[in-house]
Amino acid sequence: MDLSQQVEEVFMSCLFKEEEVTEGKLPIYAILVEGIVHRLGFHPQRIELNKGKIKEFLNEMPKEFHKNGGGGWSFLNMCMDKHGVQWGEHRNIEQLVVLGIAAKMVKYCMPRDMWGILPGGMPYIAIDTEKEK
Repeated sequence: MDLSQQVEEVFMSCLFKEEEVTEGKLPIYAILVEGIVHRLGFHPQRIELNKGKIKEFLNEMPKEFHKNGGGGWSFLNMCMDKHGVQWGEHRNIEQLVVLGIAAKMVKYCMPRDMWGILPGGMPYIAIDTEKEK
C-alpha cells in the first residue's frame, strides 16, 4: 500500500464516525482542526493510537519541512516525499497536515490571514516529530 493510501486509511479511522455525533454536534472532547479547506473533528483516542504511524508518515516528508531541517516549507511542495517521489495529491497532503496538527506534530508557520501573501496563497507547514518520542 502506498503512502497516500496509508495516510487516507489513518485519516478516515481517526475522524468521528456518524454514530458518535449526537444531534449534529461533535462531542466536547473532539480535536477540532482547521485544515487548508476543511474543518475536521478527530477522535482523541484514535489520534493517540495512531501517533506512531502519523510520525512515520511525517518523517517521509523532505527535510525542509522539519524543525531541525529547513524549519518549514510550502504546502505546495508537500506532494513530494524526501526521496523526490510524488506520493499524493492535495487532498492527501491536507489529510496528513490535519493528522499532524491533531497529533501536535505539525503547525502552520503563519496565521491564516497571512496565507494570501505566500506562493499560491498556500500556508507554510512546519513538522516537529522530535517532541513526540
